Amino acid sequence: MNVKPMSVWAYIVGFVLLTSCNSVTPPAPYGVLPSESQIEWQKMEFYMFVHFGPNTFTDVEWGNGKEDPKVFNPTDLDCRQWAATAKAAGMTAIIITAKHHDGFCLWPSAYSTHTVRESSWKGGRGDVLRELSEACKEYGLKFGVYLSPWDQNHPDYGTPAYNQLFANTLTEVLTNYGEVFEQWFDGANGEGPNGKKQLYDWNLFHRTVYTHQPNAVIFSDVGPGCRWIGNEDGYAGETNWSRLDTIGFQPGKSPTLDTLSMGNRYGGAWIPGEADTSIRPGWFYSPSTNDKVKSVAELMNTYYASVGRNANFLLNVPADRRGRIHPNDSIRLMEFRAAKEKTFETNLAKGKMTATSVRGNSKRYAAENILDGQYDTYWATNDGETTGSIELDLGTPQTFNRLLLQEYIPLGQRIAAFNVEYWDNETGTWNLLAEATTIGYKRILCLPTVTTGKIRINITQSLASPIVNTLELYHAPEILLSENGGSIIGGQTGEVVLKPITEPTVIDLGENVQLKGFYYIPERVVAAANISRYNFYVSMDIKNWTPLKSNALFNNIRNNPIRQDVLFDKETNARYIKLEAVEVADGSDTYHIVELGIIK
Repeated sequence: MNVKPMSVWAYIVGFVLLTSCNSVTPPAPYGVLPSESQIEWQKMEFYMFVHFGPNTFTDVEWGNGKEDPKVFNPTDLDCRQWAATAKAAGMTAIIITAKHHDGFCLWPSAYSTHTVRESSWKGGRGDVLRELSEACKEYGLKFGVYLSPWDQNHPDYGTPAYNQLFANTLTEVLTNYGEVFEQWFDGANGEGPNGKKQLYDWNLFHRTVYTHQPNAVIFSDVGPGCRWIGNEDGYAGETNWSRLDTIGFQPGKSPTLDTLSMGNRYGGAWIPGEADTSIRPGWFYSPSTNDKVKSVAELMNTYYASVGRNANFLLNVPADRRGRIHPNDSIRLMEFRAAKEKTFETNLAKGKMTATSVRGNSKRYAAENILDGQYDTYWATNDGETTGSIELDLGTPQTFNRLLLQEYIPLGQRIAAFNVEYWDNETGTWNLLAEATTIGYKRILCLPTVTTGKIRINITQSLASPIVNTLELYHAPEILLSENGGSIIGGQTGEVVLKPITEPTVIDLGENVQLKGFYYIPERVVAAANISRYNFYVSMDIKNWTPLKSNALFNNIRNNPIRQDVLFDKETNARYIKLEAVEVADGSDTYHIVELGIIK
């Protein structure tokens, strides 16, 4: 009996089975996908915004374009100090306000007469963009630019000629300072009901950016590269899809703030969120805020609510009047980095990883891949399986309170809901620890501190077969959880009930008072019924009123509703004051006041 042919056949069959097992078809991409630039952008996670310009020296948030350019005169500008600070803080890039709404250019633009060339700084021979781009290159940081399309100085603003002029300005910046990783736009066009209006040619602007910087990620309310997260507190939604529907929208005319915060589950474009906030109450430097720098706890909370919720964290650290990062800000940044590194110092996720389902039973897609530290390896289920569980046996009990998960976003964002369970040895049962929705590029859950030898992640809803490439566990120092100064998001402190106001607000000061100005405290909610434009009057007899401010603007109050201090051109005596709303941030006919007072 000749058995050799059978042995050869058995060998061939075994070889084919083994080969097919190791060459299981990868999961097909799902939905709209990020570009390579967007993937690399998301990996940057945390970088610096620097607001700097005439506003730094005039102590306002939004200039009006009428300021003398000679007011811009930093005494000791050092962009290398900015870059060194950002690098030491663990940041990956710096974005500079190259041109804010006042139209002042931080470089000697050929398309404006309101620039550093007309300033006192360096006798008009300076160029902030040149110094910063070179400093970023020296310190291994990426360089980004903010250019506001609104220009309150240029005479062409409000005419058809302006769009091409702004495109020329963009070209000037994007071709003279090396690689630009992010072009930051907003849709500001805010001169009020009777002011100039410009119909922006966004197609032209975007085309100009991509012509000169094809790998740049363009930021605006609605992208197209990344989107505003809907507030200036730095908080993304607990549900946060990297997809967004943009048809019918444009910068300055965006979906609702809730939509920007959460994205759209089935959105037609990949436009991930960027969460921006300032380390101080305002965006530009003010001496009055030197003692109001955010605490380490606030910064940690913002990190969890941005990077920890599938968004990048853009933290504004304004340069002071010397042209340097203030010591209070830089010290806090170093403290923040130390706290963050302490939190994520030791990954406790080690042990045996198993799953209820593995794609094609292939090691290429096994659950153990999520512990190997490699971005491009992952656990995946079979097509059509949109639920599943992964379990980690830690071997010995570990104490932790942070869980980090990542989806493999080059193949799309899929997971819509999951929960976390831990094994209780005493009862011999799985206990629920947390429930959440989206994961995306990265999700960090702040959990109750628990000690256990096993943890299980249950994917309860996914739009396609789930793909997870990272799981990490950490034990954060408890001090970070209880430190004073946590952010209050979405409402006032305490029980404050605000009455809608329709008429001008008049206050009797009780006696004749010499006034330097007044202050207005709005409701601390983005896009609330806060006054955005106003008239302000004084009177000695409540009959005859003298206007001191007409059609004046509370700068950026819609997105950053903080206390507004207004100083008069000269001191004045008054017994009565009157604040009249001209325009309300949310477009309503009524407005809110938390507090209105005088500055003596």
